Amino acid sequence: MENINKDDRTYISWELIGDFMVAAFEKVGVPHDDALICADILMESDRRGIESHGCNRFKPIYIDRINAGIQNPVTQFEVIKETPTTAVVDGHDGMGMVVSYKSMNMAIEKAKKYGMGMVAVRNSTHYGIAGYYATMATKENMIGITGTNARPSIAPTFGVENMLGTNPLTFGIPTDEEFPFVLDCATSITQRGKIEYFARSGKDTPEGMVISRDGKALTDSNQILIDLVNGSAALAPLGGIGEELGGYKGYGYATVVEILSAALQAGSYLKMLSGIGNRGEKVPYHLGHFFIAIDTNAFMGADEFKKTAGEILRALRSSNKAPGERKIYTAGEKEYLTYLERKDKGVPIGQTVQKELIEVRDRLGLTHRFQFEED
Repeated sequence: MENINKDDRTYISWELIGDFMVAAFEKVGVPHDDALICADILMESDRRGIESHGCNRFKPIYIDRINAGIQNPVTQFEVIKETPTTAVVDGHDGMGMVVSYKSMNMAIEKAKKYGMGMVAVRNSTHYGIAGYYATMATKENMIGITGTNARPSIAPTFGVENMLGTNPLTFGIPTDEEFPFVLDCATSITQRGKIEYFARSGKDTPEGMVISRDGKALTDSNQILIDLVNGSAALAPLGGIGEELGGYKGYGYATVVEILSAALQAGSYLKMLSGIGNRGEKVPYHLGHFFIAIDTNAFMGADEFKKTAGEILRALRSSNKAPGERKIYTAGEKEYLTYLERKDKGVPIGQTVQKELIEVRDRLGLTHRFQFEED
């Protein structure tokens, strides 16, 4: 979960923000049922406190790209190859969240029959919070695994050119606790969405997360976003620059995700995902994803699995804490605590996003009124 500045934010009810996003998606051509999926995935990110992928990205990543003609509002979900346990899907540059929701459902249905299921996707678009799809599996007593490639951002170890996307490798594991174990993180030290958040908040990016072509650390968040697009800056892989702190590990995992998001489905990869055409024009990203569902009942049973998983997590949390530390967490716990805090309060919206919501509303002729307009 992210550390965020709460000073300039107003809470909006989940019902209002959800209704608004659905209405806005429909206005730009997204079918109603698909709009419900997209809005729920964006809200789920905010429910978990992962604000870099929630309402912050509603306008710039989805509405603006539809308006720019590089993302199709109507999603064509085409199965181009299928076996009892696998499938390859072409998303035809539709809504990545819709393609992904349907693909994970397909993997889950295959796992119910055969113990495991995997679906690979090509020609898709940004799919939001990866943990959403992994959690779809945990709700069915399954292990969920997903990953996606993305526009080039990460430099390989000993390199300075942005080649790989932030490429999350995400796991959802059911437990006997109130919340599953969900590890959802980029294979870079930080992700582009977090730098976008820093820029919106007027904050510098911490030193060591981004390197320039001459190998120097960059901290100006607004300039970093420009430099990432023109290729003069790159994110450091998880572990950092070079090998001393294990940067080769993040580089290696990012490469695994890149291969699984492209090779199985004969999809696009690396610089092909820049979103920039030969003449410098905006073009579709053609992203790839993969979704794996593993039924714990196909092994020693869901109850036994969840009990053991829970015992492992509880043992980790009860181990000796470092001096001055109050608590040890396991993946997914902070997000669950944030969900409990926000489920009745609503979604926190900062001033920059407030302006974007009003802009989208007025341009599309919607009539929604937000709490921050009355403060």
